Amino acid sequence: MQISPLVLSWYSASGRKTLPWQQPKTPYRVWISEIMLQQTQVNTVIPYFERFMTRFPDIKSLAASSEDEVFSLWTGLGYYRRARFLRQAAIDMMAKHQGQLPQNLEALMALPGIGRSTAGAILSLGYDVSAPILDGNVKRVLARYFGIESWPGETQTQARLWDLASQLTPKQGVASYNQAMMDLGALVCCRGRPLCESCPLADSCRAYASGNPGRLPISKPKKVMPVKQGTLLILQDKAGAVLLEKRPTTGIWGGLWSFPVLPDKVNMRAWLMQQFACEVLTETTLPGFRHTFTHFHWDLIPIHIQVQRFTASSEAQLTRWFALENCESVGLPQPVRYLLQSLEAQVEAIT
Repeated sequence: MQISPLVLSWYSASGRKTLPWQQPKTPYRVWISEIMLQQTQVNTVIPYFERFMTRFPDIKSLAASSEDEVFSLWTGLGYYRRARFLRQAAIDMMAKHQGQLPQNLEALMALPGIGRSTAGAILSLGYDVSAPILDGNVKRVLARYFGIESWPGETQTQARLWDLASQLTPKQGVASYNQAMMDLGALVCCRGRPLCESCPLADSCRAYASGNPGRLPISKPKKVMPVKQGTLLILQDKAGAVLLEKRPTTGIWGGLWSFPVLPDKVNMRAWLMQQFACEVLTETTLPGFRHTFTHFHWDLIPIHIQVQRFTASSEAQLTRWFALENCESVGLPQPVRYLLQSLEAQVEAIT
């Protein structure tokens, strides 16, 4: 069972070789790009990666950063725990690995946020060490090529895919091979409508032979997503500054700065008086919207409230007043970022 010559020949002619993290290609740049690319499209990642590299060109600078600095460059990418793990892994590498990414699988996987596939990518793409990878693109190629009739997320199916990936990964030219497999999944063996006429593996692909290659891989069994409700309180003083609070490390929007979220079934004015000893001067309910997380939908109602400026809590800096133009200096959930941009646009329109 050997497909590497076909895949490598295709990659030589059609693969991607000029992505930002490939020029130059270093273990550090591979690591950052692989984390950003988890559940995120390449075109979305590119500007984030370039800004991140400008601010944090190496492990040392990332380890010396604050969480807010990292989050501020991550806003909009989602899955913010990835960003927290990046920073913590950099700190750990400075303490335990002389500021370098380890060159063995076990040590890499012991770092926060680095699983087996990411470790394999760092080893193969960054160090040219033979190690298999199994990201979403590679899973799709293997599931179709071998005609795997079960959801890749199942434990047994996952184990089978890893066995196949390990058997197929060559000892030599592994960096090009693993990049080729990822590119093949992204560019040819696409979701929905694979471009089988351009695939170097079509002649021996079981999914292609079946006449319906897009049916594989089998989709995750669907579950009805629960819906939760929430109210965002946009507290703004007469000078235009807004109050943001730092969310707890765990839970929704962990570690990010957000508008205060009104607890369920609580009187808003009484809660504001209790929390901040502030009175509402004006109150405007804005159009609601839905924000979807991995496991549930959150239907949010923003309420814009003008208040007299009051002293924000200094306890662990949980709440702070921000001028609108300074909000981008900290990590923000995407819905909060959009609302702040809308407020800033209104101010600009008036002035």
